[in-house]
Amino acid sequence: MSTEQQRQLDAILRQGGLDTSTDVPTLRAAFSELMAQVPVPADVRQKPIEIGGVAGLEVTIGGDEAENLILYFHGGVYVIGYAAATVPLVGDLVRRSGTRAITVDYRLAPEHPYPAAVEDARAVYEGLLAQGIAPGQIALAGESAGAGLAVALLLALRDAGVPLPSSGYLMSPYVDLTLSGDTLAAKRAVDPLLTPEGLRARVPDYVAGADAADPLISPIFGDLRELPPLLIQVGSQEVLLSDALRLAARAAVANVPVALEVTPGVPHVFQAYAALLDEAGAALDRGSDFLKAQLAHASLHSQTA
Repeated sequence: MSTEQQRQLDAILRQGGLDTSTDVPTLRAAFSELMAQVPVPADVRQKPIEIGGVAGLEVTIGGDEAENLILYFHGGVYVIGYAAATVPLVGDLVRRSGTRAITVDYRLAPEHPYPAAVEDARAVYEGLLAQGIAPGQIALAGESAGAGLAVALLLALRDAGVPLPSSGYLMSPYVDLTLSGDTLAAKRAVDPLLTPEGLRARVPDYVAGADAADPLISPIFGDLRELPPLLIQVGSQEVLLSDALRLAARAAVANVPVALEVTPGVPHVFQAYAALLDEAGAALDRGSDFLKAQLAHASLHSQTA
């Protein structure tokens, strides 16, 4: 793994980073401009889709309709982001895992605060089940706030008695909107993307009048028992490092099968930079292996049940 690659990526991110403390229209415009520069590989196909009344994109490689499905949630502190922006990363994950994916355009704050995102995530998942897709054929994945939303969805489904998906692949999860993690301060100087101030500015947009410690807002405070296997990946240079560490610890205490990978020297959602960073491709390979193993295990279990 190249230290020079890490330095180059850090410089790029610091030069073109987003100020999440600015006003929402400016932030969204800057994010859209930034994501428009990211190319989509020629073999990646994306098709508009609506499930459970929620829009999204189906992502396949060469149009291959695989049976197994990744249900993907984008990041963006619940205020920015959209399905199309995830297509390069999701396409890479689909290619490596031999699946297809649906990346979701859940409603954003401040226009649609909590519980809108959780409601949309649940509507899509239950819509897939209504189509006859077995829970074990579905894996959840997401980055940052999208990874937090994936965990919130698991909690909501479990509490409602809805059959759970095979697994969850969580990249740099944002799971504590009370912002109580100690690495918010400890990693502030080395994180090229996020700041405690920027996160703090956006929390009220999503939380609105609710309690930021509600487990469906901040799953770090939830009872994680009976959740499916989780893979959590995070970089050591993130202010949100402690979110991942505490989530993994709580999952382990709750007897949830969980693997935590902390990659030294890399930033928030480093998996998105596979073209620039060896560690990113290696992490996606491990994530894909995890998803394939869990989907295969769920399929075998359903056949023998």
